[in-house]
Amino acid sequence: MTMTLELDVLRDSDAPDLPGDEDFERWVRRTLADRPVSLVLRIVDAAEGQRLNHEFRGKDGPTNVLSFPAELPEEVVRELPLAPLGDIVLCAPVVADEAKAQGKSAAHHWAHLTVHGVLHLLGHDHQAPVEAEAMEALERRLLAGLGIPDPYVPSS
Repeated sequence: MTMTLELDVLRDSDAPDLPGDEDFERWVRRTLADRPVSLVLRIVDAAEGQRLNHEFRGKDGPTNVLSFPAELPEEVVRELPLAPLGDIVLCAPVVADEAKAQGKSAAHHWAHLTVHGVLHLLGHDHQAPVEAEAMEALERRLLAGLGIPDPYVPSS
């Protein structure tokens, strides 16, 4: 049985060679298992990535991925056809630059950061070393199921 997923991919970037909606959907579905949810994935350029990173994390400069869990009252969520999981923002130039610098396939890096963002929406974190180890192990397993190599092994 295919889970119900409402995924809105918003492209607020003119970056070339962005993954297709079907790629994002495959990566999100793999991460969610069978959770019926809705979420928004927004692709932005560096200026918007920097603005959001500064506004929400107090950090200057764009970052690769930001996750914003949905925070709606339970009575509102009950009225919706699918529970909103939240929003993920991916900064296209940062993703591309990181993939190149790390010698990784751009598509694999997009997949990794999409999985990473969804895991944050599901409550996973990497602030403490034990949390980071658990989250990275889960990312490795999910990505392996997509045929993507370990993102934490440096490319030669």
